[in-house]
Amino acid sequence: MSTRFNLWKRYKSTIRHQLPFKRRVKNYSSYWDQEVVIDLQTQLGNMKKVGKGLRNKLGKEERDAKISGGVYMFSIGSNDYMSPFLTNSSSSLLFHTSSSRFVAMVLANLTAVVKDIYDMGGRKFVFMNVPTLGCLPAMRLLMKNPNGKCYEEQVSELAKLHNARLSTVVLPRLARELKGFKYSLFDFSTSLHRRMTHPSNYGLKEGEEACCGTGKWRGIDSCGGKRSVKKEFEVCNNPTEYLFWDSFHLTDTAYHQMAREIWNPTPPPSSTITKTSPLAIVGPYTLHQLFHAAIHH
Repeated sequence: MSTRFNLWKRYKSTIRHQLPFKRRVKNYSSYWDQEVVIDLQTQLGNMKKVGKGLRNKLGKEERDAKISGGVYMFSIGSNDYMSPFLTNSSSSLLFHTSSSRFVAMVLANLTAVVKDIYDMGGRKFVFMNVPTLGCLPAMRLLMKNPNGKCYEEQVSELAKLHNARLSTVVLPRLARELKGFKYSLFDFSTSLHRRMTHPSNYGLKEGEEACCGTGKWRGIDSCGGKRSVKKEFEVCNNPTEYLFWDSFHLTDTAYHQMAREIWNPTPPPSSTITKTSPLAIVGPYTLHQLFHAAIHH
């Protein structure tokens, strides 16, 4: 269950059973008008249908064992927070309530679905936080920041608020309330920021401009000429040297690195560590530990 950022490509061949209930925010913008969009509640409904099918095929005991042994990954929030700015829609709920309440609603939806999966027998969960959205090439271009720095107001503030509540309120509360609940939280925001500010430490040459797209930072999402916004586009010579593939997504090189980080992390380069960034960006379990953790009901 995810938004735009997918770390599973690196390891999906090693996982025998994967049910990709992929989540994106509903279709607000032409940026996503050619994509299949499934909301979170629909994905949950699809999972319940799969559960019933497994029971009919395997029996209740084996079905329950598979559900309880599964690992459920959530990466939500980015599109919820970006969409109002991408569409400049005054009707968006974000512009009619406080940032705090809007973030609370997003996290309440997440919490409700986690509890539903827990009630079905799920015990192992993985969460990714939200990156600094104002640093994405598309958002830099949209905000027309003259100094070229990340747009730190509004959209990035929503991301910071989301991440703080997820790590300090939502997940600790779920761990207290749900017996046997185990989770891994991947600090995607810090991982991405380190690569943006110190790309050479990760074998990259470019940490801000996208490989494929149009305009400054290649922030116009025209890659492939399939978007209605612009048919022309540029592509870099060597995507492996870039952090961003297009205005929203990372390159395979970056995703592979992050997949290794969440699976079994190693200490980051010392030059990327600051007083405000944590040393460990995965916890309390790594993904490898979570897959092998004992299940308690």
